Amino acid sequence: MRLSPRRREDPELNMTSLIDVVLLLVIFFMLATTFVKEGRLRVELPAAGIAPANAAEEPVVITVTAQGEYRVNERVLVNNSRETLHAALRKVAGGDTDRPVTIRADARSPHQAVVTAMDISGRVGFSQVNIATVSQQAEE
Repeated sequence: MRLSPRRREDPELNMTSLIDVVLLLVIFFMLATTFVKEGRLRVELPAAGIAPANAAEEPVVITVTAQGEYRVNERVLVNNSRETLHAALRKVAGGDTDRPVTIRADARSPHQAVVTAMDISGRVGFSQVNIATVSQQAEE
């Protein structure tokens, strides 16, 4: 009887099934996690306690009505397009973009109209944009 020594084989660890299990666990935990619903977030807007000190320069006032219409220094614009607001701000600024801009928006005005007014005033070159608020003391 001839006995030949058997070759010793190195043990192999099959990583494929381990990777599959870990990947399935990651997918399971990603799908099982509950995320915060944005619709459930309650937002409390800040209220101003005191009025700011009077500035030496007269600010440019952009008024946004409840219907989303714009007025620049209480002058009604021809239409509500971005180009018209841009042209009106450039005309009022007259190249002096160091003046502050105050946006007075109605509480029922569309949020997009306020954001558009902020965006256009930044594109014209104004660097100081303020949003007017109602003091809580005035409401009482």
